[in-house]
Amino acid sequence: MDWGFVHKTWDKWASTNIGQPLKAALLINYDPFGPSRLLSTIAEQEGIRANPIELNYFVDYIKRNKLQTESFIIGPNQYLVTSIHENWFSARCMNTSKPAGEGAIVMQTAAYILVALHTPSIHNRYEGSIGSASRAMAAADQLVWQLGRKHL
Repeated sequence: MDWGFVHKTWDKWASTNIGQPLKAALLINYDPFGPSRLLSTIAEQEGIRANPIELNYFVDYIKRNKLQTESFIIGPNQYLVTSIHENWFSARCMNTSKPAGEGAIVMQTAAYILVALHTPSIHNRYEGSIGSASRAMAAADQLVWQLGRKHL
């Protein structure tokens, strides 16, 4: 694993995407085929200080693959999955105070899980969550594509 490449790629990506369009992001080491005794760890995080114990519950949630019947927690928020695709899913925050909602995009690569948290733009309150979710998806996809070039 090329940690230098991952760290450099993350730093460049996070500096242009955390704040807008993303509120925060986590990159979690994840090997779905590895032994269960190996815990996933936080490789990178920006905009949030995640609790490693809570993230293990999140990784277990992904491993159980009951995305449509259970919710998950990241930080202080609980999320419900709204859309499932081959290597990613999106979720809506269930306990937000923002009328247009907050959300999460979770993408999986060969070695990582990217959790991208987004919130509606404060600059355009009429846009709603679709525009912010689209920009968040593009940002998350950009990092996953860059990591995929190295098969990470």
